[in-house]
Amino acid sequence: MTSDRSELVIVYGRRRVGKTYLIDSFFDGRYDFTYVGGHHLTQRQQLNKFSKALKKAMGEKTMRPLTDWFDAFDVLEEYLESLSQERKKVVFIDEMPWIDSQKSTFVSAFETFWNGWAARRRDIVFIASGSATSWMADKLIDNPGGLHARITCHLYLRPFTLAETEEYLQSKGCRWDRYQIAQCYMTFGGIPFYLSLIDPQRSLVENIDLLCFNRGGALRAEFDELYTALFTNADNYIAVAKLLASHRGGMTYSDIEKSTGIEGGRLTKVLGNLEKCDFVMKFKYYGKKEKSRIYKLCDFFTLFYYKFMEPNADSYDEQWWSHHFQTPSATAWQGLTFELLCLMHIPQIKKALGIEGVATDVSAWYDIGNRQDSGERGAQIDLVIERSDRIIHLCEMKFSSTRYRIKPEYEEKLRYRTALFRDKTKTTKATVNTFITTYGIENPEASSIVNSEVKLDDLF
Repeated sequence: MTSDRSELVIVYGRRRVGKTYLIDSFFDGRYDFTYVGGHHLTQRQQLNKFSKALKKAMGEKTMRPLTDWFDAFDVLEEYLESLSQERKKVVFIDEMPWIDSQKSTFVSAFETFWNGWAARRRDIVFIASGSATSWMADKLIDNPGGLHARITCHLYLRPFTLAETEEYLQSKGCRWDRYQIAQCYMTFGGIPFYLSLIDPQRSLVENIDLLCFNRGGALRAEFDELYTALFTNADNYIAVAKLLASHRGGMTYSDIEKSTGIEGGRLTKVLGNLEKCDFVMKFKYYGKKEKSRIYKLCDFFTLFYYKFMEPNADSYDEQWWSHHFQTPSATAWQGLTFELLCLMHIPQIKKALGIEGVATDVSAWYDIGNRQDSGERGAQIDLVIERSDRIIHLCEMKFSSTRYRIKPEYEEKLRYRTALFRDKTKTTKATVNTFITTYGIENPEASSIVNSEVKLDDLF
């Protein structure tokens, strides 16, 4: 706002992450012109809405006839030129990907408007926002045509971290402990909109029932809207998300291709867009080539939906979670989801280990073993942190309501796994076993297998 040039600002990130809220809060809703794209509208319908917004901003009695988006931006130019040149004029277009309907001239017209007029002035601040992160990246940020290198600022909003989630919940008057906040994060992720729905006067269990299992729950139908609002051909995206939800350890590109039947460029686009929208994370296997990278579903709400909400969609039990949150199935889900929570907080883990200033490479590792010929058991390590100072952390992530106790049989398993890792990878670097737990190890003195520890507090 204080620069000596026109500014083209792109604000993007997944649905419900708070883009519009951030922009509206900063400008206090005071714009010279603002427009919100309509979902599933034709170009003619979008233009009619745009003309109506121009009529309101310009204080005119009748709507301007607009034949295409070139006309629309011409009128916007005319209006902005009529305003004082002594200040910046702010234009905010929200949900821009929805405006670009099939056979639309929107992107070309916007390029012409920006390059031919706005960028040559010093007094325009144009903010473009949208939840379809893949569209924002392809059509604006990585645009090889008229918008190439024209964007002066991009703000990419990611979900809250655990620390930010705690701070936000406390600002709402929520007094949960960090164990409950972690459980909340493992259900809703760090999505501000979902967290804004939480009633601080109720327990987490009650909130999950009210939001997800109550007939009028605010998030009961959220999943159906989430993917269709973000992606065209949403069925392909949902198919990949559902598949990955059932393979929590992740899947390779070729395995996803075989299981879904989505092939080649289509699958590459689907996975790339899911990754850009923070629904999927790409993880490499230690010692494997680039093609062996695996894809993991990392959207906590999608995982909760497929595990508990979809299978019980026809249940009339509006307190379903209250009746099932202590079952073995829910306990197993928490254990697996805690691993994902750790993978989303690797900078915090590095800081707790005192290695935030050390260059590291993060990966996973597995070996299927060879029981048939040699009786050799396989092993899997979901988080390997390889340091540039020739030390490798083999991480174990355990979620429990008390301090975690290492039993003799589990200690033997860990020793075998470490030996197998060293043998299969042929590494000459030092390997250390790092435990990431909620409250620490109960009996570290009884086991020399624990070389370093990270606790839940450290993830905050």
